[in-house]
Amino acid sequence: MRESATFIVIALMTAAVFVSIGVFALNKKTPMNFWAGTTVESEEISDIKAYNKENGIMWILYGMTYIIAAIYTLLFGTTIGAIMIVLSCTIGLGALIVIYGGIYKK
Repeated sequence: MRESATFIVIALMTAAVFVSIGVFALNKKTPMNFWAGTTVESEEISDIKAYNKENGIMWILYGMTYIIAAIYTLLFGTTIGAIMIVLSCTIGLGALIVIYGGIYKK
């Protein structure tokens, strides 16, 4: 049980980081950056509010995968939760890159 509790806390802390990034993006007045160390200039984005909204929703949904992993850990055990975290860290990260590419192109 202690192992599951630790896992759930870590998953929820991770979710909080990603959801916070999403909320930050939703409220940002200038374009939200995706890649570390790069900036998106306002001139590159035709509708900054829509761009940041889509960016924020993307991050919030990604954070939700960690919340779901915590719930599955609680219901079904650490193994299932760990599988979900691995999927979020691999397939989910790849999906973020692809989704962000689509947001940026709009």
